[in-house]
Amino acid sequence: MRALITGAAGFVGSHLAEFLIEHTDWHLDLMLRSFRSPLDNLVNLIRHERVRFLYADLRDDSAVRSAVLKCRPDYVFHLAAQSFPQESFRSPCATLEVNVQGTVRLLEALKGSPALIHVCSSSEVYGRVPKERLPIREDCPFHPASPYAISKVGTDLIARHYHEAYGMNIMVTRMFTHTGPRRGDVFAESSFAKQIAMIEAGMIPPVIKHGNLDSMRTIADVRDAVRAYYMLLTVNPKPGEVYNIGGSTSMTVGHIMRCLMAETAAVNSSEPDQERMRPIDADNQVPDCTKFKEHTGWEPKIPFAQTMHDLLHYWRDRVRRYPTVQR
Repeated sequence: MRALITGAAGFVGSHLAEFLIEHTDWHLDLMLRSFRSPLDNLVNLIRHERVRFLYADLRDDSAVRSAVLKCRPDYVFHLAAQSFPQESFRSPCATLEVNVQGTVRLLEALKGSPALIHVCSSSEVYGRVPKERLPIREDCPFHPASPYAISKVGTDLIARHYHEAYGMNIMVTRMFTHTGPRRGDVFAESSFAKQIAMIEAGMIPPVIKHGNLDSMRTIADVRDAVRAYYMLLTVNPKPGEVYNIGGSTSMTVGHIMRCLMAETAAVNSSEPDQERMRPIDADNQVPDCTKFKEHTGWEPKIPFAQTMHDLLHYWRDRVRRYPTVQR
């Protein structure tokens, strides 16, 4: 069996690739934007006999078609995206092109394929959810709060369209906050961990800078997330279905920051940073994952404290190994 992972060099894609190599005998085609894409997250797989690298920018029709034709996958995990909400306010057109048009290009290239296809949407599609709608079910109305979230609404609807119009075996996930080692420093909890590591190394003053601390998030570990993605396509897969997936620990961003601060004596205080604030923010991100759990039997296994410990250890190690590139 052969699986194609788009966005394979990223945070989630690299964890998924490692999971599939360890737990299956599949051959993997890891799709990267270009030969210049950083391979830091894939260092353990570069020379693996069951791994092949393909290069295709989602903005390039011919490159995407060529990659799909070369792979002829049995399974597709479409994870590639411009995934940073804050960046989408600065670059809305680029975000829409990659996330919406890029998904169209991939599904066009896969049209007629019997592959089981996972299209990764996002909990951000729900956006600003009133408390009376908590926990969030799959039928909760969309109220996206960023161009990124709007792009994921488009991705979500495009996946549904290609399933209904062309009979493609597509399933959609709306994953809530997931984190752990390799999480980009543009996301709140990873930014806090990175700042702590830099403070401990004497690189910056002992003050953590932050954005909105009041937003509610439900945290899952990325290693639980990729196990869920695998189960989505292998445990009685049902094309056309949409599933919420998320952890079992809900708290404000401020509480997450304080949990990480409790792991060090080096931090004195925190202060707001306007550059880290969104014009509007998705809040009350608390999922009802009953549908997915009942269908697959999936449950999150890694506790929040372990996730935060591993995230902080990742940044401590990275700052120690690459001190000149962290500033």
